Amino acid sequence: MTDQNKQPPEEFLEDPLADPADQLEQLTIQRDEFRDKFMRALADAENARKRADKERRDAEQYGGTRLARDLLPVYDALHRALDSATDEQRAAASALLEGVELTLRELSNVFAKHGITVITPQAGDKFDPAIHEAMFEAAVPGTIAGEIIQVMDNGFRLHDRLLRPAKVGVSSTPAS
Repeated sequence: MTDQNKQPPEEFLEDPLADPADQLEQLTIQRDEFRDKFMRALADAENARKRADKERRDAEQYGGTRLARDLLPVYDALHRALDSATDEQRAAASALLEGVELTLRELSNVFAKHGITVITPQAGDKFDPAIHEAMFEAAVPGTIAGEIIQVMDNGFRLHDRLLRPAKVGVSSTPAS
């Protein structure tokens, strides 16, 4: 067979007896449709890859959120134990308190290693609803409205996500 006798397969042509210009136009339209479908499939595959990559990163960073939240009361309890010890108790049970301090320090190191940071507001700081939870409001002389007047519990953040807001009391003293 010579090259002149080769014809495109009939399934590509709707009417094999049609004008070659019409056939060429049909093939061009088909080609453009296939190219469009291919480009869409390629974009879908790239989007799926990016989404899977983001989900993997999120799982790595935030997969331990439940465990981290469960450890926050342990941190609080160790802090309260140290804060409530009197001078007499510190003298009588110095080894025990040192063990509590070491345990708290180790827990803090583990938190830092896994991206958990402590939010430690101070009296006088401005209340921020994104990281603080107002437990009460009170009019306190010498303060301005929206100012933190008492800290009940520290807050915690896992990377950029809030695990627990800091629990604070807020001044409601109107401006004079």
